[in-house]
Amino acid sequence: MGFPVDLRRCQVLGLAGTAFLALGGETAGALPVRELAAPADARAALGLVGVYFGVVLLIAAWILLGRLVRGSRPPTPRALLLVLAVWSAPLLLAPPLFSRDVYSYLAQGAMVDAHIDVYAHGPARLGGPLADEVAPLWRHTGAPYGPVFLALARGLSGLTRGELPAGLVGMRIVALLGVALMAAALPRLARHSGADPAAALWLGALNPLVLLHLVAGAHNDAIMLGLLGVGLVAALGRLPVVGAVLVTLAALVKAPAALGLAAVAVLQIRAGRGPLRATATTVAAAAATTVAATAVAGTGYGWIGALDTPVSAQNWALTSLLGRATGALLHHLGSSLAPLAVPAWHLLGLALTAVLLAAIWWRLRPRPVYALGLSLAAVAAFGPAVRPWYALWGLFLIAAAAPTAPVRHRMAAVTGVLALATLPSGGPADSGQLVLAVSGGALAVVVLWQAHQAAQAPAPGHLA
Repeated sequence: MGFPVDLRRCQVLGLAGTAFLALGGETAGALPVRELAAPADARAALGLVGVYFGVVLLIAAWILLGRLVRGSRPPTPRALLLVLAVWSAPLLLAPPLFSRDVYSYLAQGAMVDAHIDVYAHGPARLGGPLADEVAPLWRHTGAPYGPVFLALARGLSGLTRGELPAGLVGMRIVALLGVALMAAALPRLARHSGADPAAALWLGALNPLVLLHLVAGAHNDAIMLGLLGVGLVAALGRLPVVGAVLVTLAALVKAPAALGLAAVAVLQIRAGRGPLRATATTVAAAAATTVAATAVAGTGYGWIGALDTPVSAQNWALTSLLGRATGALLHHLGSSLAPLAVPAWHLLGLALTAVLLAAIWWRLRPRPVYALGLSLAAVAAFGPAVRPWYALWGLFLIAAAAPTAPVRHRMAAVTGVLALATLPSGGPADSGQLVLAVSGGALAVVVLWQAHQAAQAPAPGHLA
């Protein structure tokens, strides 16, 4: 018979999940340094169990909601947007979760406000309480973000006067604005691509990775994807210059969105413009926007050089893993080439990405939104650094334009794995923390199973 599913149950189950996330994050999240508890602290341990209990409940609610979306009477896009709002609500005032990047954003905004070159210096140059909140790995590293995001961060720094609680709330509001733009764009992109708008919202906006990393983590990928999405909508609506401007603004938050300019040009060609005119229009709009945005931000063009900002030596990108394994083997063999292994694999990954992009656009040029989604997925998969939320770069557009249900199912499976891949503190895991995380998830599975059994049990007085 299965677990009875209705929209109300999904709302309540997902709300319970994000509520446990928020509560657990109060002791196990990416807290300000003065509030951090030792991993062995009982409150931190209980918080970690609570966070993973909540993550599993949220994943379960999302899967059940997917069954509704695929059913005979799927919820409307408006109803799904309400579910997104309900699930997000407990996270609005929760501490940062799964990453400390938001502290870097605030420090970089304060640096721009103080007229410190964020591309030449790391937050350590700023000093003070904000710099202390930045993860040690990034305190001496220049900003890898574009002038549009740094202008937002600077404005927020001025509004909040460097106060940490207000700054965290402000960054989360910026992220929520990005998620709102994503949710607004998805149904329109889906209709253009011949896909189901409800299914696109389910996979692209209600996705647990969106809630865990864009809302709870307040990552600037949210505003990048939001601007990219509405830029593509504008291009679809025969406003190619507006589309190119918005996509360029997205790229001036984070560089991968620049691939969206190819989609804007292709959409113009499909609308009847010649290739040269479409390309020239797109390039001119992008160049003018870049010059204007950089001038307004006042950060200069250091962001171009920042595109090769060093990555963490221990990141788990595929090319980094292969590079470290190759380097270890060469070192064991006594070869002097061992230090070159990681850079060589990174270059190989970039070359493979370029080949994949060419193949994707050659084969799927009649479907530019889908081609862009696959391209961004390739950039995330084979780039020199990867984080769980990078999967959203491609997933957001694949959700809107995937040609078949199996593609969405594979992306949903990837989501389920990545949603469990990061500790709420944003730091590396030790064996004790892994045990606590698994315990929290297992407890949620037991609770869900008991609820399933209770739902299947016959009512008193009736035969089984």
